[in-house]
Amino acid sequence: MWLPWIAAFVVGLSKGGLPSIGMLAVPLLALVMSPVKAAVLLLPIYLISDVVGVSLYRRSFSKPNLIVLIPAGILGVLVGWATATMISDQAIALLIGLLGIGFCLKTWFLKSKDQQAKSANPVKGMFWGTAAGFTSFISHAGAPPYQIYMLPQKLSKIEFAGTTVIVFAVINLAKVIPYQNISPYTFDDVEITMILVPFALAGTFAGAFLTRRIRETWFFLGVQISLFVVSIKLVISAVLDS
Repeated sequence: MWLPWIAAFVVGLSKGGLPSIGMLAVPLLALVMSPVKAAVLLLPIYLISDVVGVSLYRRSFSKPNLIVLIPAGILGVLVGWATATMISDQAIALLIGLLGIGFCLKTWFLKSKDQQAKSANPVKGMFWGTAAGFTSFISHAGAPPYQIYMLPQKLSKIEFAGTTVIVFAVINLAKVIPYQNISPYTFDDVEITMILVPFALAGTFAGAFLTRRIRETWFFLGVQISLFVVSIKLVISAVLDS
């Protein structure tokens, strides 16, 4: 089945600096297995891709944002673990999808006269960082809340990509024990992961190559469009599954 290969390559692209696209991985695998199983199976792929991604962007990141977003993201993972059986995946998908759609529409059609870049805000960073960790725990879908906070800062594309890769590398590492508790890994899971690793690594290098060669204007427009498309998909999936 070719869907797992594509899902692994998509994960790699996101770790190479093309955010949001990684959110398509779980829905792709969910076509052939349960969403929970898909999320658990993909975590090792994310972790291995993280190693490459962090090495590629280890000198390009926003330190003020890392200081806020990393602890917030870990807190979000813990909240997700503690409430895993209390809140439906559909409710989370609907909320995050609506927020993402609203942010994109506001950005495109209700532009304010003040186009100054926003600075890192500890309070907003804690809120959106926690939301990103929480939704990442649910289905590796942390991009919308993360981007709602980060995009108004108008960082350079490399700094934006580097900060994204590092933040989610830590969040993914924090998910290892909770995921093992929810759905313990089997030998078959490890075997499948090893088969998918080369596709993920290829995607990581491809994502880094494209990120460094796309003009900044087109890069961030692409991020916004991918956020919009993924947010619509989250809303549709939530409504159809409810």
